[in-house]
Amino acid sequence: MADKGFGGHPAGLTTLFFTELWERFSYYGMRSILILYMVAAPAAGGMGLDTARAAHIYGLYTSGVYFMAVPGGWAADRFLGARRAVLYGGILIALGHYSMALGPQSFFLGLVLIVLGTGLLKPNISAMVGALYSANDPRRDAGFSIFYMGINLGVVISPFVCGYLGEKVDWHLGFGAAGVGMTFGLIQFLAHRRRFESIGERSTERRVAERASAPLTRAEVQRLAAIGILFVFTTIFWGAFEQAGSSLNLFAKQVTDRTVMGREFPASWFQSINGFFIVALAPVFSWLWIRMGNRQPSSPAKFTLGLVFVGLGFLLVAAASALAGGGKVSPWWLVGLYLCHTIGELCLSPVGLSTVTKLAPGRLVGLMMGVWFLSISAGNYLGGWAAGFFDATGEGALVRLFGTVALTTLGAAVILVLVTPFIRKLMGGVR
Repeated sequence: MADKGFGGHPAGLTTLFFTELWERFSYYGMRSILILYMVAAPAAGGMGLDTARAAHIYGLYTSGVYFMAVPGGWAADRFLGARRAVLYGGILIALGHYSMALGPQSFFLGLVLIVLGTGLLKPNISAMVGALYSANDPRRDAGFSIFYMGINLGVVISPFVCGYLGEKVDWHLGFGAAGVGMTFGLIQFLAHRRRFESIGERSTERRVAERASAPLTRAEVQRLAAIGILFVFTTIFWGAFEQAGSSLNLFAKQVTDRTVMGREFPASWFQSINGFFIVALAPVFSWLWIRMGNRQPSSPAKFTLGLVFVGLGFLLVAAASALAGGGKVSPWWLVGLYLCHTIGELCLSPVGLSTVTKLAPGRLVGLMMGVWFLSISAGNYLGGWAAGFFDATGEGALVRLFGTVALTTLGAAVILVLVTPFIRKLMGGVR
């Protein structure tokens, strides 16, 4: 594929960059107001749910979004091909957001449609990025970092649009704006579809025959085992990180001083901070990995750094909760948390996507990308469960919640350091 995209990367990366930008705009825009809508009083246009129930629904939804990546990856490998899976997934996502915009009567239908659509789109668009590069292309990790920057441009923009409309005008307008974003993504993807004619479009018969004639080798089994071990630590990371839209969103709403020049800004706007830092730092990390070349840390070492920084972020809000004393704290505590989480995310998430595409056999890459997203699914469920313990009024409740999350992730980082030599052996020379 011609190298006519960003910084000498394949042209297809540019298309996938903007497709994912608008898909993430829709997802994070809706997510920035989801739990706030569910706990808002009916008089304020919300559902009036208690925190524990709203957090449970939130956790099930965000978990389901990534859980469906497994059958979504399998369907692309066996039947649809990556291009059609991304297209059909985007259509379902847009319909889901528009359903939520219609009112509470179609709220859960909208959630289901988004879950199904994201399950098709998310693993396969990442697999398409991997397919743009050969296995040993030194631009590979850098390409995923650029792709990740596209994700987070959507994250930056969406809370300002969907969050403002939802919190300040009408919740359902916020949901509808998310649908418009996904529609833009679909238009852009279709306009440049010719760039991907060679990706993921082999016939079903050939796919079935290839599985029957090519059993897994010993090296492939070992590399799949490495993915399995990293899966456990990735789940722990996302269980902490993905509380951004639940417990940390509630912390922004109920415990953080949001007044600037006498006016209170929406709590959902804090959801943009992580994306802003990603956009600012992703090029730095992309440059750093290329600059270091073969001297860069191994994938397990980068995963360890991810766990350390997400733990440090929760130590910050645990300290802020201790200092709050029933009052409100400076927004800089959350800014500091999201800076730590961003550094951790850049060490783990784009690298994890790249690692899966390098370790998985070519005929199983869509399915294994789905397994990667299954770790995010499990993490989201854990994060939603933990958010159910959020209580801004209980003495010491927030310190216990955030302190426990911090100790869990830091402890996992220590364990990962100890097992890294074994993981690298299973990886068989793949960094």
